[in-house]
Amino acid sequence: MSLISLKADLRQELKLTPQLLQSMEILQMNSQELLEYLGRAAEENPVLEQEDAHDLRSAYEELRQKANWIDGGVYGATFTHEGGDFPERGRVDRETESLSAFLCDQLERKRLPKPLLALSQYMAQLVDEDGYLTAEDLESLTDLKIPQPLIDQALEALQGLEPAGVGARSLSECLLLQLSRRKDVSPTVLDVAARFLPELGRKHYGAIARELGVAVEEVQAAERVIAGLEPHPGQAFQPAEPTVYVRPDIFIVELDGKLQAVLNEYYLPRVSVSTYYAKLLKESDEKETRAYLQQKMQQAKWLLNSLERRGTTLRRCANAILEAQRPFFAGQTGALAPMSLSSLAESLELHPSTVSRATREKYLQCRQGTYPLRYFFSREVGAPGCSRQAVKQRLLTLVREEDPSHPLSDQRLCQLLAESGMAVARRTVAKYRIELGISSSSARRR
Repeated sequence: MSLISLKADLRQELKLTPQLLQSMEILQMNSQELLEYLGRAAEENPVLEQEDAHDLRSAYEELRQKANWIDGGVYGATFTHEGGDFPERGRVDRETESLSAFLCDQLERKRLPKPLLALSQYMAQLVDEDGYLTAEDLESLTDLKIPQPLIDQALEALQGLEPAGVGARSLSECLLLQLSRRKDVSPTVLDVAARFLPELGRKHYGAIARELGVAVEEVQAAERVIAGLEPHPGQAFQPAEPTVYVRPDIFIVELDGKLQAVLNEYYLPRVSVSTYYAKLLKESDEKETRAYLQQKMQQAKWLLNSLERRGTTLRRCANAILEAQRPFFAGQTGALAPMSLSSLAESLELHPSTVSRATREKYLQCRQGTYPLRYFFSREVGAPGCSRQAVKQRLLTLVREEDPSHPLSDQRLCQLLAESGMAVARRTVAKYRIELGISSSSARRR
């Protein structure tokens, strides 16, 4: 019996054509990515022409004047040089301001014996970003057959440098090094820092007081002193995170007393097909020239169609978000109405993946500030019409207004939320509290 046979069947398949792939790629680009993409496309395709967006800038300035609460101008702080050839004015050399360089500079001024200076500088290079020495680093020095007395002297020299607490092998030692440079530090503070940091973190004041034979008030006073110390002395020498500039893709503005969603296309160049090459395509008799121009002309038309489709989709999404969150944009409430990506896609009669691409890494600017578009997707929880963001906002308000001496438990917060029409489970309250960075009631007690 032959295993090879011929048969015909009918089936549907989605073929991702180059046009569809390009359209999907452009749709998910944010404004900055699109600007860079258009620049590369104009360099690669001679048929494409880019015109200066001077008239659009004038239109943007006119929009700013009509909606004067739009600040942080698109043509001001958001335009930065990204080539790296011109450093920021006043920028410092981070290498010379690193923690290890700062420590080595201090050591050179101490006039230490050469073996001790060399070992101290080597240990300064081993200090981590928080200013600590790990046990493994010190063990490696012993493995190198370095005498223990010399290691102890180098460690003492290192721990005597600024910032106070540097070179410590533990949090407790770091705090004690800082306390040793202060005057009139009570024995209770030293004992708590040396022996009871875990208990202090859990607010077990009574147990610490009984162990030390002192009053609870004295332990709480010691906590206030310890809280004023720096647990990460090396953090001040870490390079600052580079400033990230966000250019909003959508403005929600009030024009003639009505809220409107406006696409931020004021900085993009006008892209069009070159009339010169269009004429050359019609008049040229050279087969290779015509084939090349036809290919580039087709690519240019695909690009223009993709740009138009992106603008249409993004504008529809922006208008739908405006309608769903109109009370928020109007300043009537700080809470968002429930809205999911799938519900937005259903209302627009689009596929959820299309809406997902359209809202990817894009930002909306309104009178309340600048937000990622995904911020306005807030799942419904508890009672109908109550969003996750609204519950979190109410939870923050309740914690801010609580009595510090009697903080609200998760169960009490759950009851207060229910009284506000936000019926959620206690475990949900605990989950949201952790996501907001709020400690438990015992840790908040003062």
